[in-house]
Amino acid sequence: MYKKAASLALSIAFTAIAAQAQTTYLQLNQEDYHLLDRLETRSGQLSDDLFLFVKPVSRKSAVEFLQWQRKESRIDNLSEIDKYNVAHAISVSGEWALEQNGAIDSKRAILKNFYKKQPDLIYVNNDNFFLSANPIITAQGMYEKNNGTLFTSSRGLEARGLIAKKVGFYTMFTDNQETMPGYAAAWADSADAVPGNDFFTRKGANKFDYLTARGYIDFAAVKDHINVTFGYDKHFLGDGMRSMFLSDFSAGATFLRLNTKVWKFNYQNLYMELMPQYRRGADRELPHKYATMHHLSINATRWLNVGIFEGVIFDRRDRYEFSYMVPIILYRQIERSLGSPDNVVLGFNFKAIAAKHLQFYGQLLLDEFTSKELVAGNGYWANKFAIQLGGKYFDAFAVKNLDLQGELNLVRPYTYTHFDSTANYTHYNQPLAHPLGAGFAELLGTIKYQPVKNLYISLKGMYYNKGVDSGGLNFGGNIFKDYDTRASSYGVGLINGVKANCASVNINFAYELKENLFIDLGGAYRKCTFENNVFPTQSTTYIYAGFRLNYNRREYDFY
Repeated sequence: MYKKAASLALSIAFTAIAAQAQTTYLQLNQEDYHLLDRLETRSGQLSDDLFLFVKPVSRKSAVEFLQWQRKESRIDNLSEIDKYNVAHAISVSGEWALEQNGAIDSKRAILKNFYKKQPDLIYVNNDNFFLSANPIITAQGMYEKNNGTLFTSSRGLEARGLIAKKVGFYTMFTDNQETMPGYAAAWADSADAVPGNDFFTRKGANKFDYLTARGYIDFAAVKDHINVTFGYDKHFLGDGMRSMFLSDFSAGATFLRLNTKVWKFNYQNLYMELMPQYRRGADRELPHKYATMHHLSINATRWLNVGIFEGVIFDRRDRYEFSYMVPIILYRQIERSLGSPDNVVLGFNFKAIAAKHLQFYGQLLLDEFTSKELVAGNGYWANKFAIQLGGKYFDAFAVKNLDLQGELNLVRPYTYTHFDSTANYTHYNQPLAHPLGAGFAELLGTIKYQPVKNLYISLKGMYYNKGVDSGGLNFGGNIFKDYDTRASSYGVGLINGVKANCASVNINFAYELKENLFIDLGGAYRKCTFENNVFPTQSTTYIYAGFRLNYNRREYDFY
């Protein structure tokens, strides 16, 4: 199917060859996302071009927004650190600056040809070709109580470019050796997956070896309005730390994406090839499943954005269901016309900004829903839904560059599940949405502070209650199990089964020595207890230190 999709994409490319609105995208979890979110709220007005709910975000849109914010910095009372961050973010994506060569010059290039620009090892920019290429190098040492010394490292390369101002491209790969904290390794063994990645090799106690690769091409089908992207990467739909719709927790996936911006509307069509759960064994061809997702949002006012989401996960024997390629939101009706074999979800979201310092956001996802059973209050199992509510406070308590965020996530048991083990809401043995799966209540909080331009301090806490299976019964927390194996049909509460109470806290200090080269120092504590001591208490403490060049810090707050 994806060979056909690629052919279709290339055909569109040739018909749109005169268009010059291609772009590349900010990789997920970059610090620039926090800056964009912060400045949009501080400006007091939602951008009609950014639409930060849908990630990744176009570098072109990000730079245009940042250049405007730099112009308005005095009016919005931005700090000197904000101004530094804006200049840094524009430089990193300097090909989209007004002068089209906006990356900051290095004081001294290496061998005249390397690091001519501060962010880039190799930088080429002329009328017909742009290329930015950089090494990826990380090393982190960790000491975990009762587990000793752990070490993680990555080495690789990333590159992005523009060809004849008509096609944008990005590629990245790393070779990784990772030694996880004990609880994270136990999760990986249980799931038969390394969080965020696909194929891996087990190398010993808590040790994993794997390659990571991402890449795509992008072009404009309609200049300044419709962009088509084809590749292998991750996506995230949301304004919070978690997403009820689609997160970047699982492995990357082959995708075809159409993103349309018209007036105050943004509409995204996402077609993906996914991997159903499987147990590792001898080399063989693995089966596939597929997903189609749509998200439509509108800036209803200068301070309020609302959106609607629809997604379907389906299993066809190595072929796409062409009915789900219809680029409008009506999948439930299509699914019914096919005999209701597939897993359809519907969602709504909002974001509101206030007083140039506050942001409120939320998501509601409906998997299945029976109003009669809900009103009856009898705990009917098929009332499956997920709720997120959160808020952010920028420049909290009048302290410049002190930002707070709090978030509540609730997911009913059996949400995201299906009557077979293929069409559940998962990919490569990992949840597609929230890492905890279903049947839980979670509270998250973060404090971010940048006291000086090169120092980033973050404190993150998590607490959750979750129902855990026991006695061979399916209480709805494990979304990989068929819902037909449920323990009961009524009396299903939010926390169903043995209750787990888990809390964790992490503090991190990141100092930027030079462009995109960070030194990290931090520590974490985690404790998990189980109702009536059905399972042993889990607790761990660890500290870590390391450096990373052109890469994000690996976090273990998913469980």
